[in-house]
Amino acid sequence: TGAISSLQRQLEIQESQLRRTTSEKEMLQKELREREHQLQAMSAKFCSLREERKHEDMLVAAEKENCSLRQLVTEQECKLAEQNELIAELKGTVSQLQAEVLSSRYHVQKQQRAQEVLQSEAEVLQHRELQTRVALECLTSR
Repeated sequence: TGAISSLQRQLEIQESQLRRTTSEKEMLQKELREREHQLQAMSAKFCSLREERKHEDMLVAAEKENCSLRQLVTEQECKLAEQNELIAELKGTVSQLQAEVLSSRYHVQKQQRAQEVLQSEAEVLQHRELQTRVALECLTSR
């Protein structure tokens, strides 16, 4: 009976140790699961942060491109304004030249008319001269 009692005590001690070990094992498994959850949460958070960083980098790149495009648009608008000024100046010059051409044409036509009048008068004078010579010849021959 002493050996049986001793074996029973040893059995109870070992069962107690087994329960403690099992309890520790369950606690460790629970802690491991909690840490896995924490690790997954941290991993998800880091992944989210990486995505946010990528998104921010994309936004920064897009903003830089927008800034560059705005600058290009401003430069193009300046060039367009300069070209519009040049066009306005050229239109003014064209109008002035057209006015000068019209004035020159008017003067040329006026001179042509005056020349025609003078030519007509010269022809009349030549005709009169001829008549006068003929009359003079007639008078001289008598």
